[in-house]
Amino acid sequence: MQKLRDMMTVEGTLHMALIDPDKQSPEEAGRIAARMRDAGSNAVLIGGSTGVTNENLTATTVAIKEASGLPVILFPGSPKALSKELDAILFMSMVNSSDPAWIIGAQAYAAPIIKDLGVETIPMGYIIVEPGMKVGEVGKAVPIRHNEPEKAVAYALASEMLGMQLVYLEAGSGADRPVPPEMVSAVKSSIDVPLIVGGGIRTPEAAAAAREAGADIIITGTLLEQCQDDSVLKAVVAAAKGV
Repeated sequence: MQKLRDMMTVEGTLHMALIDPDKQSPEEAGRIAARMRDAGSNAVLIGGSTGVTNENLTATTVAIKEASGLPVILFPGSPKALSKELDAILFMSMVNSSDPAWIIGAQAYAAPIIKDLGVETIPMGYIIVEPGMKVGEVGKAVPIRHNEPEKAVAYALASEMLGMQLVYLEAGSGADRPVPPEMVSAVKSSIDVPLIVGGGIRTPEAAAAAREAGADIIITGTLLEQCQDDSVLKAVVAAAKGV
């Protein structure tokens, strides 16, 4: 966690590329990660809502690290897919889930395994914003509406007060709209821990809006799967980082 804080102090807003190990071979994931390194990404998040196993997670993590040299952080979708090859794990609680399993149950299941693996954990409050997409469906979230910034602030403050070291506002992979800048700004002005924003960010304009609203870390995932133009990837990353 201190490394992330040091990176933000030196570099400002960070960009992280999200790669789902269920959507391509480990070799292709490595090539994507190398492209994102060249585009300016600071780290790779690895994970997906479904289809991630110990096997494809480990193989993809190793391939990404060998091809790109970037740190690989697990963005977990299941407590049953873990690997000692990871650099860190976002140990997250989906705080606006209606199912206790996603608030604390899955975490309790995974904790002894993670301890044995010896992988660093980064506690994070994970807040689903509409439309929420597959992750909101799987996690049985009650998504925050775009006109409810005060509710997002309340969940973010509660996460921080519970000891979370990160807060993540998530519109969902493939969302047709990102988290509104007004909500990002309201949350950022209310908390003292770093703020992550992801979901629906596919253009330089959307990335810049999230950064200008106060995001400390910006995530893109669907864009990586759909875009073969490296100049577009570089433009989005540059806008996210403000460079």
